[in-house]
Amino acid sequence: MIKVLLSAVASAALLASSAAAAARAEAPAWIIVPGADSCRTELELTTASGAVSPAALVSNGVDVDLVFTKPDAPERAFLPIRVDHKPFANLVTRQAGGKSATMQLSAETLAALKKGAALQIGWLADEPVQTGLAGSDQALADLRTCGAQVADRYRAQQAAEREAQARAAADARAQALADEQLAAVRAQKAAAEAETQRNTAEAERLRAAAEADRQRAQAAADEARAQQQAEAESYPYARARNDPQEPSRDAYYPPDPYTRYDPPPYRRW
Repeated sequence: MIKVLLSAVASAALLASSAAAAARAEAPAWIIVPGADSCRTELELTTASGAVSPAALVSNGVDVDLVFTKPDAPERAFLPIRVDHKPFANLVTRQAGGKSATMQLSAETLAALKKGAALQIGWLADEPVQTGLAGSDQALADLRTCGAQVADRYRAQQAAEREAQARAAADARAQALADEQLAAVRAQKAAAEAETQRNTAEAERLRAAAEADRQRAQAAADEARAQQQAEAESYPYARARNDPQEPSRDAYYPPDPYTRYDPPPYRRW
């Protein structure tokens, strides 16, 4: 019985070592691809039947994440992956859109990936998947270096864009303030011109009214003078005063009998 158990253990160890050797022989190409703010390398995790589940290792120079497609991934979960059949649990977060998720790899998991022979994940597909890790030590170092450079450039670009946006916003505010001040000056000028026009029109109206009053007064005075002259000319004594040839008032009226009469003095003979 003991011999059988020892034989089974030896067979399992042999199968595990052969599987590890096969996984290491089928190592990924570790092609590092820079992105906008990080770098990534694609992984092909295969099942025993040959089905492929794509995944990727992504780094921004600080963290290394395992990114994979899984529509039914939980919003947040603490799930294990295995390196050479040893489990390493890490935090999984579902990304926006719900079709992919990210596992942020711990320092312990990264150390295992650098030294391990095979990566196995039991919950990614309908059956367990795995991929070889040959060359992972240098690949992960290159991935982090690339991620740091790309992230630095991205942060510098973002800072430059924010600075440019801030300058543009400041210029826009300054231009708006200048336009507002110019509009205020123009409005004040227009108001002053309108007030001047109103004052000029009012002065002209007053002058016209005064001139009309003067003309009416002059016409009234001329009419009154003409009327007085006409009335004066309608009396005979007035015509006599005006014309010596006309008879005087005494020619038409006898002496007043009630007037005191003083006889002339008598001469003594």
